[in-house]
Amino acid sequence: MERSLRAARVATYVYFVLYGTLLGTWVVQIPAIEERVGVSHATLGGLLVVLGLGAFTGMQVAGPLTDRLGTRTVVPAGGVLCGATLFLPGLAHDPWTLAAALLVFGLCNGCLDVSMNAHAVHVEKAYGRPVMSGFHATFSVGGVLAALAGAGTASAGLPPAAAMAAMGSVGIVVALAAARALLPAAPAAESTGSAEQAGTSPADERRTTTGRVWLLAVLALMVMLCEGAANDWSALHLRDALGASASTAAFAYGTFAAAMTVGRLLADRCVTRFGSLAILRHGAAVAAVGITLVTVGPWMWTVFAGWALFGLGLSGCVPQLFSAAGHADPSAAGANVSRVAGLGYVGMLAGPAVIGWLTHVVALDHAFVLLTLLCVTTAAGAGVLRTGSDRNGSDRDGTGPGGSAPDGADRTRRCETAAGSH
Repeated sequence: MERSLRAARVATYVYFVLYGTLLGTWVVQIPAIEERVGVSHATLGGLLVVLGLGAFTGMQVAGPLTDRLGTRTVVPAGGVLCGATLFLPGLAHDPWTLAAALLVFGLCNGCLDVSMNAHAVHVEKAYGRPVMSGFHATFSVGGVLAALAGAGTASAGLPPAAAMAAMGSVGIVVALAAARALLPAAPAAESTGSAEQAGTSPADERRTTTGRVWLLAVLALMVMLCEGAANDWSALHLRDALGASASTAAFAYGTFAAAMTVGRLLADRCVTRFGSLAILRHGAAVAAVGITLVTVGPWMWTVFAGWALFGLGLSGCVPQLFSAAGHADPSAAGANVSRVAGLGYVGMLAGPAVIGWLTHVVALDHAFVLLTLLCVTTAAGAGVLRTGSDRNGSDRDGTGPGGSAPDGADRTRRCETAAGSH
């Protein structure tokens, strides 16, 4: 029982690393593909929107499909499709074929993203304690592997299509090999019983849950907009505001990304001790302090400290929002995660563009004030993580996936439920 659950957790780590590696492989090949196709940076920016549109569509399709067919079917299928379509952008010879390739690849990416997060929710439910942030941390490991593989294939003189086909083939094998360890089904839903105890009808409970999930999605949009802005504007800010060299400016994003990774590795333990609401509220507040320090800091070290605080504060926010969406109704975890992930992805794509538009009106430093406001708003709205039982008197939110820390007997029961079908 415990062994099967541990295997499912390891398999989830594998899929997060796989997703980061496949997506990272495309990212490291962007310069070569841009040169091959012969498009400008501006045109490439528009094509990346097509990739985002495909991913968003894939998320909305995969959510209900995951609830209907189960994560053991959809997760490996998403991994195989991602691996099988990875080489397509490398074959593009003009903007139109590249747009078509990115649309298909993005669609498959969205399917894998939502389904593996839905499975992560099921694993967390079975464990009876927070493990979501650790999964998100391993996504970054995939990016590192992609960068190393990209450097190796480039030094070997492989063209983009061949390099991406090789990585895609490995991805297909990994996706199929890890499939057997996935949980066969979601844990049994408990929402109906909760509704009866609260004196509400199942229909009212569903409406309340849907409204809460959309609030979580709005918070995800704000948090991921901040992440997207940091990804594209951190290095440029250091160069423009303090006159840093290109090599020094690159460390601004590196500081942010490293702090994000470290924060996610530590976040699960912090959630266990302090609760998910505290991580979201205080994390967003720390991020607000960090980006404010970036904006007003007069010295290089203060700006680096600000980016580190910004990354550390944001690191645990998205996993808590995804987890809360999945646990809101375990029988519809895929659909709920797709709503939060989809709107969050819109924020990730919009972040760089929104800051760019603001720089036509105000200085880049002043444009970052928007990020401060979004972080403050997220901190103020963190109460949405409270469940109905929390509002009725619990003084600790989100200690476990359902809002309370399960005892040993409850965890044993969940392990038996999760592993019994293997």
